[in-house]
Amino acid sequence: MYNFLFYFILELFGWFFLAVSFSVILVYLIMMVLSTLEMRDYLRKNRFADYGDIVTSQMAPGVSILAPAYNEGKTIVQNVQSLLSLHYGKFEVILVNDGSKDDTLEKLISHFDLEQTDYAYYPEIETMPVKGIYRSSNLSYRRLTVIDKENGGKADALNTGINIAGMEILACIDVDCILASDSISRMVRPFMEETNRKVIAVGGVIGIANNCDVTDGTVTHYRVPQSLLGRFQVVEYFRAFLMGRMAWTRINGKLIISGAFGFFRTSLVRKVGGYFPKTVGEDMELVVRMRRYMEEARVPYRVAFVPDPLCWTEVPESEDVLSRQRNRWMRGTIETLQLHQKMSLNPKYHTIGMISFPFWSVFEKAGPIIEILGVIYTFILVYLGDFSAIYFFALLLLMYLLSILVSSFSILYEQIAFNNYKDKKDLNRLIWTIIIEPFTIHPKVVWWGLKGHWDFIKGKGGWGSMIRTGFKTAEDKKALQSSTTS
Repeated sequence: MYNFLFYFILELFGWFFLAVSFSVILVYLIMMVLSTLEMRDYLRKNRFADYGDIVTSQMAPGVSILAPAYNEGKTIVQNVQSLLSLHYGKFEVILVNDGSKDDTLEKLISHFDLEQTDYAYYPEIETMPVKGIYRSSNLSYRRLTVIDKENGGKADALNTGINIAGMEILACIDVDCILASDSISRMVRPFMEETNRKVIAVGGVIGIANNCDVTDGTVTHYRVPQSLLGRFQVVEYFRAFLMGRMAWTRINGKLIISGAFGFFRTSLVRKVGGYFPKTVGEDMELVVRMRRYMEEARVPYRVAFVPDPLCWTEVPESEDVLSRQRNRWMRGTIETLQLHQKMSLNPKYHTIGMISFPFWSVFEKAGPIIEILGVIYTFILVYLGDFSAIYFFALLLLMYLLSILVSSFSILYEQIAFNNYKDKKDLNRLIWTIIIEPFTIHPKVVWWGLKGHWDFIKGKGGWGSMIRTGFKTAEDKKALQSSTTS
C-alpha cells in the first residue's frame, strides 16, 4: 500500500514538472509575440516624435524629481548638477539627505549656497523627523530643495520628498543614476497622451553603465562590462525590460516599475499613502497598491512603459553584493504578493488578478523552489532506477534552447531599436554569455532566490550594502593614460 502511494505521488510530480516545463515554454513564446507587437507599435508611433515641443509646451505637467541620498558625499555634487541640467521646462529637484553619516549635507550646503528655511512642513505621510529644509540663495539653483532628516531608509526618504513635492508628477530616482538629458520629456509624454484610460505611472529602461565612458553626466560610449556577472546582467536587463515589461505593458499587467527610475501621478501616490517603509520591495509594492486602488475604484487606467534607454546605473560585479541584491528582490516579491494576496485569482481585479499575480507567484516567487524540487526529483528517479535519460536530456535541451531564443530576441530588440552596442566584440561577448549562462550563472541565481525565501521565513529585513566602484569616465581614461606614459 505504501509503495503504491509513493509511486503514485512520484508519478504526480512527474506530470507536474512536465506541465510546468511546457507552461514556461508557452508563456515565454507568448511574451515574445506580445513584446514584438508592443515594440513595433512604439517605434512606429515615436519615429518622428519631436520631444522639444514637450519641453516648451504649456500643457506639459510639472515634475518633482525625488532623489534620496545616504552617504553619497563623494559624488553628490556631480549627481545634483546632473539633475539640475536636465532639459525640461517645469521641474524641481528634491534631494533627501537620509541621515547621512558622511559629509553629504556639508558639501551640498557649500557648493549650492544652501540656507536653512522656515519651511512649513506638514507631513501628510508619516515619516522620520525632518531636521531642516534648505533652499539656495543662488538663483541658478532655484529648482533645488534639500531635506535633511533622520535616517529611515529609502522608502521613508521618498515619502518625505512626496510630502513637499509641488508638481503633478513624481519622478523617483536613485541619486547616483545617470539620466539622459531628454529623459523627463520622454517619460511625461504618456501622461499627456492619455485618452479614456488614466495613466497612473510610467516606467523606463535601466541601462548598465559599468565599463561605459561617462562625460559631464552623460554616457558617451557604450561597452559591455568586462566581468561575466556584469554581462549576465546586461542580458538579464534586456530580457526584463525590452521583452518582459514590453509584453506586460501590451496587456496592462505590469506589477513593477524600477525604483531607480519611475514616474508617478502625485495625487494618487498621496491618496494611497506613499511608499510602504516596512518592505524591502517598496517600488513593486507601491505600483501594486496603486493598481489595487484603481481597480477597486473601478476607474479605467493603465501603467505605461518607455523602452528608450534613459537611465543608466552601476550594477554589482561581485557575487557577494549581487547575491544580497537578489536575496532582497526575492524577499520584496514575497512581501508584496502576501500583502496583496486578496488580488490573486480574483476576477474583480481583471488582468492583474487573473494573469499577473499567478505568473509572479509561480514563475518569480516559486520558481527557485520548483527548480530545486525538480533536481531532487531527478536524483530520486536515478536512485530508484526509473530514470529515462532520453526524456530527461530532450526536455533539458528544449529548455536550454528556449533560454537562448528568449535572450537572443532581447538582444535583437536592443539592436533594432537603439543599437547602443555597436562593437561586434561586445555582441560576441553577449552571445557567449547567453550560451554559458544557464550552466554558470543561473544555478547561483536559483540558490540566491532560495536563500531569499529562507531569510523571509526567518524574518530577516534590510537592504544589505551596495558597494560601488564608480562609473568609467573619459576623464578617468585620460588620467590613466597620462600616468602610464609618464
